[in-house]
Amino acid sequence: MAEMKSKINPLITLEYIKTQPENKFFDVKSAAIDFKDLAKHISGFANADGGTIAIGVTDDRQLVGIKTVGEAKISKLTEVPNNYCKPMPQYQVEYLDITNHSGKNDRLLLIHIAASIDQVIYTNDERAYLRIGDETKEIKGENLKQLEYAKGSRHFEDELHPDAAIEDLDIDLLNRYCEIVGLSSKNYEQLLQSRGLLRRQKQGSMARKANHLTNAAVLLFARNITQFYPNCRVRFVRYDGNKAQVGTKMNIIKDVNIELPIIKLVEESKKFVSTQLREFTSLNPQTGKFETTKEYPEFAWTEGIVNAIVHREYGLSGAYVLVTMFDDRLVISSPGNLPNIVTLENIEYTRYSRNSRIARVMTEFGLVRELNEGVKRIFSDMQEFYLEKPVYSEPNNQYVELILKNNIEIRTLRQQESVKKKIDESKWRALDNIEKEILVYLINKGPSTRQDLVAYTQKTGRTITKKISALEKANLVQRNGNKHDPKQTYEFIYESD
Repeated sequence: MAEMKSKINPLITLEYIKTQPENKFFDVKSAAIDFKDLAKHISGFANADGGTIAIGVTDDRQLVGIKTVGEAKISKLTEVPNNYCKPMPQYQVEYLDITNHSGKNDRLLLIHIAASIDQVIYTNDERAYLRIGDETKEIKGENLKQLEYAKGSRHFEDELHPDAAIEDLDIDLLNRYCEIVGLSSKNYEQLLQSRGLLRRQKQGSMARKANHLTNAAVLLFARNITQFYPNCRVRFVRYDGNKAQVGTKMNIIKDVNIELPIIKLVEESKKFVSTQLREFTSLNPQTGKFETTKEYPEFAWTEGIVNAIVHREYGLSGAYVLVTMFDDRLVISSPGNLPNIVTLENIEYTRYSRNSRIARVMTEFGLVRELNEGVKRIFSDMQEFYLEKPVYSEPNNQYVELILKNNIEIRTLRQQESVKKKIDESKWRALDNIEKEILVYLINKGPSTRQDLVAYTQKTGRTITKKISALEKANLVQRNGNKHDPKQTYEFIYESD
């Protein structure tokens, strides 16, 4: 019996092949296709997100099959990724049995191309292609360079800067670095060379080898960064409210640019943003007392800014890190897509650095923690602050965006209370650990259902009901709604002393 769908990609069925338009992940070709022409499309899929080419199909979706071209060509078609592309992309081939347009038994050849994660796939004539929508387009010049950066086969930080010299670097920063690594001689060339930030290379065919700074060295240590990289900056924009308005309703209340080499840029950006954060009152679960805290956990927003600066794509001209503050959220945007193997789904636990040399220096300065440890803690710290999970996205495939949301409505309501109830110390001590967990959650999150408390404490519904009853008797919690209503909520009681 004929196989009616792909075993490798079950989405590819005969019906799909006959009816679906060509797209970013799928294309059809005649078996008479030239090997070099097929290689272009294989390069395009490999350099994008992978895809499948069905061979033996006409543009008007007739199933012609592949038998007419002979076994020798069929065999060569299966070897095109190996013989006409370099390096060879990962791929798989399979056949689908069909009844062709003439009513005869035949086959289709499916070539499944995997996305190339860490290298650009070229054709043998040194050309590179990219699948964009339903087309395969050659990419050249700056676009090719950006693809090489994105794949990690080319690193902007390692390229030599044609104009900068050691005299253009910040001596104070270099001295700090010497002290950090224990180099007492202040031999800057030795220091930079040991970290891959300076290399000996000829400038011309007749010239002697000379020392040249890399882009990473200039980005990290330049005395006047705008002279070399005007996009090495953080722009901070604060809005009044939860939306950005334009025209006569424009609501920007602060717009500041911080332009410094990366080391100082991280330090000064953290200092400045700290001055813009508001403070709220919340209950400390250890002491049972109300204390003043920042609207976001410090580690979450500082690590977000550090990651945006250190791991951004510096090869993108004109792009800069943007930190936007609204009343209800902080948005940190970093130029470039997520690097290499990192995705929105695995960002919390997958490790990879686009700018590994820059990251190493920043780690030695104590400004970057072990790679990706910080992202995990951003998630955990937001949870400990009773805030929503951080949200990562890639708007228009141009930026990596991190959104940290606060709970301003609940916190503002609590601050507006003229007199807050202070929990008597003896009453707090009388509570068990689960009751304390429940109380802290209600104070910081506001009215919550029993299911909210079950999810947070990881206790059974029966246990939560029992603990809520005890808190009600202690006059610490009140019930809102009918007790038989699953949507009823519980909240902490605020009253005057």
